[in-house]
Amino acid sequence: MTNTANIVWKSKQPEHLPDFIIGGAMKSGTTSLHAILNSHPDIAIAHNELGFFDIDNILQHIDFNFYNREKKTWSSQSMHEEPGLLWSWYHSQFQKIEKKAQIIGEDSTTYLSSETAAKRIALQAKPIKLIFILRHPTKRTISNYLHHLKSGRAFYSLEDTLRYAPNSIIRRSLYKEQLEHYYKHIPFERIKVVLFEDFIEDKENCIKDVCNFLEVDFNKFDKAVFNTHSNKTKIPKYINLQIFRNRLLRKSRNFRYSKFLPIQPDFQSKMPIHYRIIDKLHKKINPLKSNINFKASKATIQFLDEYFMTEFEDFDAIVKKEVYSKWFKNN
Repeated sequence: MTNTANIVWKSKQPEHLPDFIIGGAMKSGTTSLHAILNSHPDIAIAHNELGFFDIDNILQHIDFNFYNREKKTWSSQSMHEEPGLLWSWYHSQFQKIEKKAQIIGEDSTTYLSSETAAKRIALQAKPIKLIFILRHPTKRTISNYLHHLKSGRAFYSLEDTLRYAPNSIIRRSLYKEQLEHYYKHIPFERIKVVLFEDFIEDKENCIKDVCNFLEVDFNKFDKAVFNTHSNKTKIPKYINLQIFRNRLLRKSRNFRYSKFLPIQPDFQSKMPIHYRIIDKLHKKINPLKSNINFKASKATIQFLDEYFMTEFEDFDAIVKKEVYSKWFKNN
């Protein structure tokens, strides 16, 4: 980045920056980790995912960009056009909570896969700590597909998505190259890697380790909080019908994001009525269910495992902990 870009992306109010960030990976237990840490009396975390440090990255946030077909203009989140407004919005997320606790945080699951975010976080005068929770890459990829399916972004079956648009669900499972970017820009001691599998098996010890990293007293937790499981995956009752709906309403995705962004784009934020009618009818016919189990074929799982086994060679040496053998012990 140029010096000008560095100046724009460096906060002038570091006292209103988070002390730590849960940076991903997506679909790896970050919501549960957020809920548990936020219950600690000395910790407060911003309510929503903010995605601030890569908010203008079209590869990370394709739904944050809007095209007005009538005016033939683009609207997006640009720091160069409204730096004061964007920074004020970001700082305000922590000003709302910083009086409630000793340390404050945020979680944005796009950060891990964004070197842009790594560079911008490294620019800050405040030594922000980072927590990355990583899940078996094959299982995370399949979970990412299901997330895209229910949120309207998947237009094919899992297998056809892997054929025609593999990057859409695989990219955020490539933790090796992603963490290498972070270690390049941020000191190793400010980065905490947590395994989803360890988190699920023994939440209490896992959170104790995170508390040591954040330098907060683990004993202040209400022990009941370790039963927390947030954001349980819900799956459409009829997969093929959901895919048909997603194709039909493909152009409607941006509408639901425009109202959450700090700069309102030159874009109608309310979904057109015909989209809303179709979407409402579909939700009645094909509701999301938490008791439906999606099982990928053995061939697809093996296909992904073989790919990731190659991608994750020497991963343990990078993160300085045992990971590879835990993920691929049966292969």
